Amino acid sequence: MRLRDVLRRSALVAVAFAGGACAAGFASATSRGESPYALFGQLARVLVLVENEYVDPVDRARLLDGAVRGMVAELDPHSSYMTPDEYRAFRSDTEGHFGGIGVEVDLRDGVITVVAPIEGAPAARAGILPGDRVVSVEGVGMMGEALDKLVVKLRGAPGTHVHLGVRRAGVERTLRFELVREEVRVASVAAKRLDGDVAYVRIKQFQRGTHDELLAQLAEVRAAARAPLAGVVLDLRTNPGGLVDEAAAVADEVLEGGTIYSTRRRGQVVDEVVAHRGGALAGLPAVVLVDAYSASAAELVAGALQDARRATVVGGATFGKGSVQTIVELPGGAGMRLTTMRYYTPAGRSLQAEGVKPDVPVASAAAGEPDPVVRERDLDHHLQSEAASEVDSPRAPAPARVAPVREIPANPVGGNDAVLERGYTLVRAAVAPR
Repeated sequence: MRLRDVLRRSALVAVAFAGGACAAGFASATSRGESPYALFGQLARVLVLVENEYVDPVDRARLLDGAVRGMVAELDPHSSYMTPDEYRAFRSDTEGHFGGIGVEVDLRDGVITVVAPIEGAPAARAGILPGDRVVSVEGVGMMGEALDKLVVKLRGAPGTHVHLGVRRAGVERTLRFELVREEVRVASVAAKRLDGDVAYVRIKQFQRGTHDELLAQLAEVRAAARAPLAGVVLDLRTNPGGLVDEAAAVADEVLEGGTIYSTRRRGQVVDEVVAHRGGALAGLPAVVLVDAYSASAAELVAGALQDARRATVVGGATFGKGSVQTIVELPGGAGMRLTTMRYYTPAGRSLQAEGVKPDVPVASAAAGEPDPVVRERDLDHHLQSEAASEVDSPRAPAPARVAPVREIPANPVGGNDAVLERGYTLVRAAVAPR
């Protein structure tokens, strides 16, 4: 936490002393060395030593910021402290618009890697491709940098310039890009009517308004022909998750009732979310496409539809993030993501470190990236699954590039997307003859 003034640092001390007063009745049962408040004294000693003895003058606020950041990061890979700049960038992501270059990135083996450039945004127009690795921003190396820190560097006011150094598989030299930031608005849902009156719906992430976008896209697809829809292919590949309430609302449109998911904390059920009848896609034969980059809220949707036997899951095993993060706004504009719950599918499955296993596995061709996919179970400090002991499993190859919706053929059979072809074929087979 960036404690910018004496008042806020004093507040921290006051909390420590208040807690000590409440626990005073137990002092005789706890030795001095076992007391948690001994660590506050240790922190103070280290702070004084660094301030007095370090080779160069130091910024106390920066040191305390690092201490709090490290404390939260030690919990699990998804809990994190966010500076005001990082928190603003995070909120922009969930709201679906921001000033930047328009590129989705992920941290893989300590290197910032492009998952996909956003269609029509500066990065896509400049030729940045999925699998590209961002090694420098404004000439400063990014190897080993935190993902949030890079995102802040890429964001900025529309009209400003940013210089990237990019490494690409099969290219020996570092590629240089100069991009001009724009106001990037990210639509989270895209849809298309395929042959046989099958709706193809891709959800890129679950952000504010995703459910409304889904309904609007379905209305357009239905209006494109007089015949009613006969089935749906829901594509959640490369969907990193997002807002859980939006994901639940999407699942509700496919389910015909029953539980969508439940959450638990410390072994106790916190909440259970149920579906309602009359969803926009209820009753239609459905297939869900997933891969190793389908994570969190995307896994929640896939797991719910799989358990309810409302959809056949096709593709590869998902990432395995079965935890929920609560967003806390802190004084001074900072924020914190804190893992507060595990979520469970209707059948009581925990997907944490396990993921969703497809009903119909279909291997994807590698997207030109030599490294295997890193899953939740490969991350340091990841939460253990409560369902079963974890076992090592081979990492999957990087998933194939998912083409923009406008490039999806009306009949995917015989195309270069084996996962989509299989899912589409299954839906067509399930459609009753007319």
